Amino acid sequence: MSDLNFANSPINQSLTPERKIELYTQMARIRRFEQSALANYTKPGRMGGFLHVYIGQESVAVGTLSLRGEHDHNITAYRCHAHALASGMTMNECMAELFGKQTGCSKGKGGSMHFFAPDKNFWGGHGIVAGQTPLGLGLAYGLKYLNREGCCLCFLGDGAVNQGAFHESLNIASLFGLPVIYVIENNGYSMGTSQSRSSAYTGCLAQRAEAYAIEWDVVNGSDIYEVRAKTHIAMERARKEHKPTVLEIDTYRYYGHSVADSSHKGGYRTPEEIQEYKDNHDPINVFRNKLLAEGVLSDELIEKINEQAKEEVAAAVKFAEDAPAPTIADVSTDVYWETDNNTEASKIGHHFFA
Repeated sequence: MSDLNFANSPINQSLTPERKIELYTQMARIRRFEQSALANYTKPGRMGGFLHVYIGQESVAVGTLSLRGEHDHNITAYRCHAHALASGMTMNECMAELFGKQTGCSKGKGGSMHFFAPDKNFWGGHGIVAGQTPLGLGLAYGLKYLNREGCCLCFLGDGAVNQGAFHESLNIASLFGLPVIYVIENNGYSMGTSQSRSSAYTGCLAQRAEAYAIEWDVVNGSDIYEVRAKTHIAMERARKEHKPTVLEIDTYRYYGHSVADSSHKGGYRTPEEIQEYKDNHDPINVFRNKLLAEGVLSDELIEKINEQAKEEVAAAVKFAEDAPAPTIADVSTDVYWETDNNTEASKIGHHFFA
Protein backbone atom coordinates (compact mmCIF):
# COMPACT_ATOMS: atom_id res chain seq x y z
CA MET A 1 0.00 0.00 0.00
CA SER A 2 1.05 3.59 -0.54
CA ASP A 3 0.90 6.21 2.20
CA LEU A 4 -2.32 7.48 0.64
CA ASN A 5 -3.91 4.05 0.92
CA PHE A 6 -2.96 3.75 4.59
CA ALA A 7 -4.56 7.11 5.26
CA ASN A 8 -7.64 5.82 3.47
CA SER A 9 -7.81 2.47 5.24
CA PRO A 10 -11.16 1.97 6.99
CA ILE A 11 -9.73 2.37 10.49
CA ASN A 12 -8.10 5.68 9.54
CA GLN A 13 -11.04 6.93 7.52
CA SER A 14 -13.08 6.65 10.71
CA LEU A 15 -10.86 9.27 12.36
CA THR A 16 -12.50 12.64 12.81
CA PRO A 17 -10.37 15.79 12.45
CA GLU A 18 -10.64 16.22 16.22
CA ARG A 19 -9.35 12.71 16.84
CA LYS A 20 -6.42 13.26 14.48
CA ILE A 21 -5.49 16.37 16.41
CA GLU A 22 -5.70 14.33 19.63
CA LEU A 23 -3.23 11.78 18.24
CA TYR A 24 -0.85 14.51 17.15
CA THR A 25 -1.19 16.16 20.55
CA GLN A 26 -0.40 12.89 22.33
CA MET A 27 2.83 12.51 20.38
CA ALA A 28 3.81 16.12 21.09
CA ARG A 29 3.05 15.66 24.81
CA ILE A 30 5.11 12.47 24.99
CA ARG A 31 8.12 14.11 23.35
CA ARG A 32 7.93 17.11 25.65
CA PHE A 33 7.62 14.80 28.69
CA GLU A 34 10.66 12.80 27.62
CA GLN A 35 12.73 15.92 26.92
CA SER A 36 11.91 17.21 30.40
CA ALA A 37 12.64 13.85 31.99
CA LEU A 38 16.03 13.80 30.30
CA ALA A 39 16.83 17.35 31.39
CA ASN A 40 15.89 16.66 35.01
CA TYR A 41 17.67 13.30 35.12
CA THR A 42 20.97 14.96 34.29
CA LYS A 43 20.62 17.35 37.25
CA PRO A 44 22.24 16.01 40.45
CA GLY A 45 19.93 14.48 43.03
CA ARG A 46 16.74 14.66 40.99
CA MET A 47 16.15 11.09 39.82
CA GLY A 48 17.62 7.70 40.60
CA GLY A 49 17.96 4.51 38.60
CA PHE A 50 18.03 4.32 34.83
CA LEU A 51 16.19 6.38 32.23
CA HIS A 52 15.23 5.10 28.77
CA VAL A 53 13.64 7.86 26.70
CA TYR A 54 11.28 7.26 23.78
CA ILE A 55 12.17 10.28 21.63
CA GLY A 56 11.82 9.32 17.95
CA GLN A 57 9.40 6.43 18.47
CA GLU A 58 6.23 8.30 19.49
CA SER A 59 3.98 7.10 16.65
CA VAL A 60 4.41 3.46 17.69
CA ALA A 61 2.90 3.74 21.17
CA VAL A 62 0.31 6.34 20.18
CA GLY A 63 -0.71 4.57 16.97
CA THR A 64 -1.12 1.11 18.45
CA LEU A 65 -2.75 2.16 21.71
CA SER A 66 -5.19 4.49 19.95
CA LEU A 67 -6.97 1.28 18.87
CA ARG A 68 -7.64 -0.02 22.39
CA GLY A 69 -11.09 -1.19 23.36
CA GLU A 70 -12.63 -2.03 26.73
CA HIS A 71 -11.07 -5.50 26.95
CA ASP A 72 -7.72 -4.72 25.34
CA HIS A 73 -4.60 -4.72 27.52
CA ASN A 74 -0.98 -3.73 27.04
CA ILE A 75 2.35 -4.46 28.65
CA THR A 76 5.85 -3.37 27.73
CA ALA A 77 9.52 -3.33 28.68
CA TYR A 78 11.52 -0.61 30.42
CA ARG A 79 11.10 2.13 27.79
CA CYS A 80 7.57 2.59 29.10
CA HIS A 81 6.77 6.29 29.56
CA ALA A 82 5.06 6.72 26.18
CA HIS A 83 2.88 3.63 26.65
CA ALA A 84 1.85 4.91 30.07
CA LEU A 85 0.83 8.33 28.77
CA ALA A 86 -0.86 6.85 25.69
CA SER A 87 -2.83 4.56 28.02
CA GLY A 88 -4.27 7.58 29.79
CA MET A 89 -1.93 8.05 32.74
CA THR A 90 -1.29 11.62 33.86
CA MET A 91 2.01 13.44 33.57
CA ASN A 92 1.84 14.20 37.29
CA GLU A 93 1.83 10.58 38.44
CA CYS A 94 4.46 9.62 35.87
CA MET A 95 6.85 12.48 36.63
CA ALA A 96 6.43 11.94 40.37
CA GLU A 97 7.42 8.32 39.88
CA LEU A 98 10.59 9.40 38.07
CA PHE A 99 11.35 11.64 41.05
CA GLY A 100 10.75 8.70 43.43
CA LYS A 101 7.84 10.34 45.23
CA GLN A 102 4.83 8.87 47.10
CA THR A 103 2.43 10.40 44.57
CA GLY A 104 4.04 8.48 41.72
CA CYS A 105 2.08 5.76 39.94
CA SER A 106 4.14 3.11 41.77
CA LYS A 107 4.44 5.20 44.96
CA GLY A 108 8.02 6.10 44.13
CA LYS A 109 9.18 2.48 44.33
CA GLY A 110 9.37 1.64 40.64
CA GLY A 111 11.04 4.52 38.91
CA SER A 112 11.42 4.95 35.16
CA MET A 113 11.14 1.29 34.23
CA HIS A 114 8.08 0.39 36.30
CA PHE A 115 5.07 2.53 35.49
CA PHE A 116 1.78 0.71 36.13
CA ALA A 117 -1.93 1.48 35.76
CA PRO A 118 -4.00 -1.73 36.01
CA ASP A 119 -7.16 0.39 36.10
CA LYS A 120 -6.28 1.47 32.56
CA ASN A 121 -5.34 -2.07 31.45
CA PHE A 122 -1.65 -1.07 31.40
CA TRP A 123 0.46 -3.70 33.13
CA GLY A 124 3.86 -2.03 33.15
CA GLY A 125 7.02 -1.37 32.57
CA HIS A 126 9.37 -4.38 33.11
CA GLY A 127 13.13 -4.25 33.54
CA ILE A 128 13.99 -7.85 32.60
CA VAL A 129 14.63 -8.18 28.86
CA ALA A 130 11.69 -10.15 27.38
CA GLY A 131 10.35 -10.77 30.90
CA GLN A 132 7.08 -9.14 29.89
CA THR A 133 6.47 -11.54 26.97
CA PRO A 134 5.13 -14.48 29.03
CA LEU A 135 3.17 -12.00 31.14
CA GLY A 136 1.52 -10.62 28.02
CA LEU A 137 0.76 -14.19 27.06
CA GLY A 138 -0.93 -14.67 30.44
CA LEU A 139 -3.09 -11.59 29.94
CA ALA A 140 -4.19 -12.99 26.58
CA TYR A 141 -4.90 -16.38 28.18
CA GLY A 142 -7.08 -14.65 30.77
CA LEU A 143 -9.09 -12.88 28.08
CA LYS A 144 -9.77 -16.15 26.27
CA TYR A 145 -10.53 -18.02 29.50
CA LEU A 146 -13.04 -15.34 30.51
CA ASN A 147 -14.53 -15.30 27.00
CA ARG A 148 -13.90 -11.58 26.54
CA GLU A 149 -13.48 -10.09 23.09
CA GLY A 150 -10.15 -8.39 23.57
CA CYS A 151 -6.44 -8.78 23.04
CA CYS A 152 -3.09 -8.00 24.61
CA LEU A 153 -0.53 -5.77 22.92
CA CYS A 154 2.84 -6.95 24.23
CA PHE A 155 5.69 -4.61 23.29
CA LEU A 156 9.33 -5.63 23.17
CA GLY A 157 12.56 -4.33 21.68
CA ASP A 158 14.57 -5.91 18.88
CA GLY A 159 17.12 -7.03 21.46
CA ALA A 160 14.50 -9.18 23.21
CA VAL A 161 13.72 -11.41 20.23
CA ASN A 162 16.65 -13.71 21.04
CA GLN A 163 15.51 -14.46 24.58
CA GLY A 164 14.17 -17.91 25.32
CA ALA A 165 11.10 -16.61 27.15
CA PHE A 166 9.93 -14.90 23.97
CA HIS A 167 10.20 -18.08 21.88
CA GLU A 168 8.45 -20.12 24.57
CA SER A 169 5.67 -17.53 24.55
CA LEU A 170 5.30 -17.74 20.77
CA ASN A 171 5.02 -21.51 20.99
CA ILE A 172 2.24 -21.42 23.60
CA ALA A 173 0.45 -18.53 21.86
CA SER A 174 0.21 -20.62 18.71
CA LEU A 175 -0.65 -23.90 20.40
CA PHE A 176 -3.35 -22.44 22.63
CA GLY A 177 -4.66 -19.91 20.12
CA LEU A 178 -4.24 -16.84 22.32
CA PRO A 179 -5.19 -13.24 21.42
CA VAL A 180 -1.76 -11.63 21.81
CA ILE A 181 0.06 -9.28 19.44
CA TYR A 182 3.80 -9.15 19.97
CA VAL A 183 4.96 -5.71 18.83
CA ILE A 184 8.70 -5.59 18.15
CA GLU A 185 9.73 -1.94 18.39
CA ASN A 186 12.79 -2.30 16.19
CA ASN A 187 15.00 0.74 16.68
CA GLY A 188 17.90 -1.08 15.09
CA TYR A 189 20.49 -1.38 17.82
CA SER A 190 19.26 -3.35 20.83
CA MET A 191 21.41 -1.78 23.56
CA GLY A 192 24.21 -0.69 21.25
CA THR A 193 24.81 -3.40 18.66
CA SER A 194 23.42 -3.37 15.14
CA GLN A 195 20.75 -5.90 14.25
CA SER A 196 23.00 -7.62 11.69
CA ARG A 197 25.61 -8.28 14.39
CA SER A 198 23.21 -9.41 17.13
CA SER A 199 20.43 -11.42 15.42
CA ALA A 200 20.35 -14.19 12.83
CA TYR A 201 17.57 -13.59 10.29
CA THR A 202 16.80 -13.63 6.59
CA GLY A 203 14.27 -10.96 5.63
CA CYS A 204 13.28 -9.53 9.02
CA LEU A 205 12.92 -10.43 12.68
CA ALA A 206 9.14 -10.89 12.53
CA GLN A 207 9.58 -13.68 9.98
CA ARG A 208 10.63 -15.94 12.84
CA ALA A 209 6.91 -16.20 13.61
CA GLU A 210 6.58 -18.59 10.66
CA ALA A 211 8.33 -21.28 12.70
CA TYR A 212 5.38 -21.15 15.11
CA ALA A 213 2.66 -20.90 12.45
CA ILE A 214 1.93 -17.30 13.50
CA GLU A 215 0.98 -14.44 11.16
CA TRP A 216 3.44 -11.56 10.94
CA ASP A 217 3.95 -8.20 9.26
CA VAL A 218 6.47 -5.35 9.03
CA VAL A 219 5.37 -1.76 9.63
CA ASN A 220 6.85 1.64 8.84
CA GLY A 221 6.90 3.16 12.30
CA SER A 222 7.35 6.74 11.13
CA ASP A 223 3.81 6.78 9.70
CA ILE A 224 1.06 6.59 12.31
CA TYR A 225 -1.50 5.82 9.61
CA GLU A 226 0.37 2.66 8.65
CA VAL A 227 0.91 1.73 12.30
CA ARG A 228 -2.82 1.97 12.95
CA ALA A 229 -3.88 0.20 9.76
CA LYS A 230 -1.67 -2.86 10.23
CA THR A 231 -2.09 -3.08 13.99
CA HIS A 232 -5.87 -2.98 13.60
CA ILE A 233 -5.75 -6.05 11.35
CA ALA A 234 -3.73 -7.93 13.97
CA MET A 235 -6.01 -6.83 16.81
CA GLU A 236 -9.12 -7.93 14.97
CA ARG A 237 -7.49 -11.29 14.22
CA ALA A 238 -6.83 -11.68 17.95
CA ARG A 239 -10.26 -10.52 19.09
CA LYS A 240 -12.37 -12.41 16.55
CA GLU A 241 -10.26 -15.52 15.86
CA HIS A 242 -8.04 -15.86 18.97
CA LYS A 243 -4.95 -15.90 16.77
CA PRO A 244 -1.63 -14.28 17.70
CA THR A 245 0.45 -11.99 15.48
CA VAL A 246 4.01 -10.71 15.46
CA LEU A 247 4.37 -7.14 14.20
CA GLU A 248 7.81 -5.66 13.59
CA ILE A 249 7.55 -1.88 13.62
CA ASP A 250 10.65 -0.19 12.24
CA THR A 251 11.47 2.89 14.28
CA TYR A 252 14.45 4.82 15.66
CA ARG A 253 15.63 6.38 18.91
CA TYR A 254 17.50 9.67 18.84
CA TYR A 255 19.30 9.06 22.11
CA GLY A 256 21.16 6.13 23.58
CA HIS A 257 19.67 2.91 24.89
CA SER A 258 19.58 4.68 28.25
CA VAL A 259 21.08 7.89 29.56
CA ALA A 260 24.08 5.79 30.60
CA ASP A 261 24.79 5.23 26.89
CA SER A 262 26.95 8.29 26.29
CA SER A 263 27.93 7.15 22.79
CA HIS A 264 24.51 7.81 21.25
CA LYS A 265 26.07 10.39 18.92
CA GLY A 266 29.05 8.27 18.03
CA GLY A 267 30.55 4.84 18.42
CA TYR A 268 28.01 2.40 17.01
CA ARG A 269 26.22 4.91 14.74
CA THR A 270 27.08 8.18 13.07
CA PRO A 271 25.68 11.67 13.73
CA GLU A 272 24.73 11.76 10.05
CA GLU A 273 22.51 8.69 10.47
CA ILE A 274 20.66 10.27 13.39
CA GLN A 275 20.23 13.54 11.54
CA GLU A 276 18.90 11.78 8.43
CA TYR A 277 16.14 10.18 10.47
CA LYS A 278 15.29 13.46 12.15
CA ASP A 279 15.12 15.27 8.82
CA ASN A 280 13.15 12.69 6.85
CA HIS A 281 11.43 10.20 9.17
CA ASP A 282 10.58 11.97 12.41
CA PRO A 283 7.10 10.59 13.25
CA ILE A 284 5.77 13.86 14.65
CA ASN A 285 6.93 15.85 11.63
CA VAL A 286 5.60 13.22 9.22
CA PHE A 287 2.15 13.29 10.81
CA ARG A 288 2.23 17.08 11.13
CA ASN A 289 2.91 17.46 7.42
CA LYS A 290 0.10 15.04 6.55
CA LEU A 291 -2.37 16.92 8.74
CA LEU A 292 -1.28 20.27 7.34
CA ALA A 293 -1.86 18.92 3.83
CA GLU A 294 -5.29 17.61 4.88
CA GLY A 295 -6.21 21.00 6.33
CA VAL A 296 -6.64 19.50 9.80
CA LEU A 297 -3.75 21.35 11.41
CA SER A 298 -2.56 24.94 11.13
CA ASP A 299 0.69 26.59 12.18
CA GLU A 300 -1.21 28.46 14.88
CA LEU A 301 -2.74 25.28 16.30
CA ILE A 302 0.64 23.52 16.26
CA GLU A 303 2.15 26.36 18.27
CA LYS A 304 -0.75 26.20 20.74
CA ILE A 305 -0.39 22.42 21.17
CA ASN A 306 3.34 22.73 21.81
CA GLU A 307 2.85 25.54 24.30
CA GLN A 308 0.18 23.60 26.21
CA ALA A 309 2.43 20.52 26.32
CA LYS A 310 5.27 22.65 27.65
CA GLU A 311 3.03 24.08 30.39
CA GLU A 312 1.68 20.64 31.31
CA VAL A 313 5.17 19.22 31.72
CA ALA A 314 6.33 22.20 33.78
CA ALA A 315 3.36 21.69 36.09
CA ALA A 316 4.18 17.97 36.38
CA VAL A 317 7.77 18.75 37.36
CA LYS A 318 6.51 21.19 40.01
CA PHE A 319 4.06 18.53 41.25
CA ALA A 320 6.92 16.02 41.52
CA GLU A 321 9.21 18.47 43.27
CA ASP A 322 6.60 19.32 45.89
CA ALA A 323 5.42 15.75 46.53
CA PRO A 324 6.56 13.87 49.67
CA ALA A 325 9.14 11.13 49.49
CA PRO A 326 8.35 7.57 50.64
CA THR A 327 8.92 6.87 54.34
CA ILE A 328 10.91 4.09 55.99
CA ALA A 329 7.61 2.40 56.85
CA ASP A 330 6.73 2.24 53.15
CA VAL A 331 9.50 -0.31 52.62
CA SER A 332 7.28 -3.14 53.89
CA THR A 333 4.10 -2.18 52.02
CA ASP A 334 3.06 -3.15 48.49
CA VAL A 335 5.03 -6.39 48.69
CA TYR A 336 2.21 -8.96 48.88
CA TRP A 337 -1.40 -8.16 48.06
CA GLU A 338 -2.67 -10.54 50.74
CA THR A 339 -0.64 -8.94 53.51
CA ASP A 340 -1.40 -5.37 52.50
CA ASN A 341 -5.11 -6.13 52.39
CA ASN A 342 -5.27 -8.52 55.37
CA THR A 343 -6.89 -11.32 53.39
CA GLU A 344 -7.44 -14.91 54.58
CA ALA A 345 -4.35 -15.98 52.65
CA SER A 346 -2.24 -13.57 54.72
CA LYS A 347 -3.00 -15.59 57.86
CA ILE A 348 -1.23 -18.71 56.65
CA GLY A 349 2.36 -19.29 55.62
CA HIS A 350 5.32 -17.09 56.50
CA HIS A 351 6.31 -13.64 55.28
CA PHE A 352 9.88 -12.53 55.54
CA PHE A 353 9.07 -9.07 56.92
CA ALA A 354 6.37 -10.16 59.41
